[in-house]
Amino acid sequence: MDLAEIDENGKGLQFFGKTKVERLEKVEGQPNVYLLQTTIECERPNQAVPKAGQFYLIRSAKSAVHYNRPISVYHSEEWISNEGKKKILVQFMILEKGRGTGELCHMTLWDDISIIGPLGTPWPLEECREIAEKNPDQAKICIIGGGIGVAPVANLASNLPAESYDFYASFKSGSYGLDLIQPKHLFVTTDDGSCGLKGMLPCAFTKEAVKAAGYELILACGPTPALVYVQKLASELGIKCYISMEHRMLCGLGACLGCTIETTKGLKRCCKDGPVFDASEVIFDPPVQRRQPLTTNEEPDLSVDIAGVHFKNPTIASGGTFAFGQNFRGVSDVAAWGGIVSKGVTLEPREGNHGERSLEVAGGNMNSIGLQNPGIPYYIENLLPGMIGLGPVVITNLAGSDIESYVEGAKLLDKTDCDMIELNISCPNIKAAGLAWGMSADTAYYCVSAVRAVTKKPLMVKLSPNAADNRPIAIACIKAGADAISLINMIHGVAIDIDKGKPFFNNVHAGYSGPGLKPLALRIVYDVVQEINKLPPEQRVPVVGIGGICTWQDAVEFIMAGASAVEIGQAKFTNPNVTIDIQNGLKEFMKSHGYHNLSEMRGIAQVARHNKAHTDEKGRFADLKAMMK
Repeated sequence: MDLAEIDENGKGLQFFGKTKVERLEKVEGQPNVYLLQTTIECERPNQAVPKAGQFYLIRSAKSAVHYNRPISVYHSEEWISNEGKKKILVQFMILEKGRGTGELCHMTLWDDISIIGPLGTPWPLEECREIAEKNPDQAKICIIGGGIGVAPVANLASNLPAESYDFYASFKSGSYGLDLIQPKHLFVTTDDGSCGLKGMLPCAFTKEAVKAAGYELILACGPTPALVYVQKLASELGIKCYISMEHRMLCGLGACLGCTIETTKGLKRCCKDGPVFDASEVIFDPPVQRRQPLTTNEEPDLSVDIAGVHFKNPTIASGGTFAFGQNFRGVSDVAAWGGIVSKGVTLEPREGNHGERSLEVAGGNMNSIGLQNPGIPYYIENLLPGMIGLGPVVITNLAGSDIESYVEGAKLLDKTDCDMIELNISCPNIKAAGLAWGMSADTAYYCVSAVRAVTKKPLMVKLSPNAADNRPIAIACIKAGADAISLINMIHGVAIDIDKGKPFFNNVHAGYSGPGLKPLALRIVYDVVQEINKLPPEQRVPVVGIGGICTWQDAVEFIMAGASAVEIGQAKFTNPNVTIDIQNGLKEFMKSHGYHNLSEMRGIAQVARHNKAHTDEKGRFADLKAMMK
């Protein structure tokens, strides 16, 4: 915290605490825009009052997300209560976009809100007022708001003299956030023509119109394409321009350095140096070339072929979470899956681990099942036929402790009608001090080679995230005869029972899985695909991504990272219809983004890696020092 943000006693001028939802309503005519009102009771008289352009970090106190969301102030009022307490009424206009904003938009009256602020650099109000005073009968200030970006500029406008500015507002449909402004001229555009001019901002905000108006100052907030357009036009006409930028934030206080943007003066923090910036200093990324959406009559193809096996869609129920396909039949359409992986089966029956077996933890769960299963002969005789009758591709997860058990199990499975074997080499190798077969390239090669020699079934090898580097292990598996690679298995973790003062699980270590695993899993999949792509085309094999996949967006990420399909585990426990939800989301995404089939988007993140030139070390340290001031 800067010294300017503390009082003479060293206490912060910003507010951190809980407030109540006093008003929450959907904005009329908008499907996903809400107005939220709360009142902050300041602890001290000198605590900061929000200025136009500033924001608060807010979050539902009952939230399932970790971080507050930065929401600009739409309107605020300050007063002193009968008890002599300074109070600040604050209104936010919120676009429901993700989990955090979704929670905010669907709270109920008098729910608690966690709130921090006010934060950020405000609009240059004094500069605006000077221009307004200098031109009392003319509107020499131009204010622009696009979509939800209308909120912070409407706050700015309401703090300026009436008719001292022109206001341009651009929306997809209808209009909102304009009740508190008093412009000399109001220009509204809508994509669908429901209000004002039909079209986007450039329909009204043209170079000719700006020159004719003789604006001395432009202030804008909205979608990036609109800000790029405004920046370019202002530069060409030599008009001073400020823009309010948006960025994901963690602390909002300038401490974590996680919300930087590129500027001509180096990296700048959006939360602290902004969000209001001199437009001439902001460097925007080059625009992304969008594909044309599919026509209404076109349906994207979700099918995929892996190791010669055809899957009707890329969602596979992962081993260990779907048993043998029958348990979920009462609550979901099991036939909707592209494939089903059996619970891990071993040559001999296994009782599994004693003691506690599962524990919910942040971002997922830990489990220590111990490969409980009835043994391969029983599986083949009694369980596999039922799996095959379900319809999806049937994959048998083969586990073992020594090479003999792997080989004998593979021999038995080779004579069955299962479509594919998933070789689980995350199991402990009892002849190598309990280390998993997949922990080194040499042991992985030995195990895969031995199994490959006794079966003609398509062989997919499942790798462990606990290896130091899965890239050489994946290549070794391919050279040993693997037809596909699946990864990752669960990561090892430990939990402590604080009441008993001992490890929660009898085996101490347990497997961690769930949404919190996704970034690690995605990184390993990305790296392994990148390594496989170095092989000659005829030697490359498909990769199936596993780890924390819960939504269609997760599936898209894995496919763009190079995965041919995805295995879904824990998400089935809370959403038995997860495969249908992911398939529907995939279809809509592919339609809107112009993908006819999965291969058109598979691995595109591999070839679209960010390759922006960086400043030298000296320059970067200079930027860092400047931000830390």
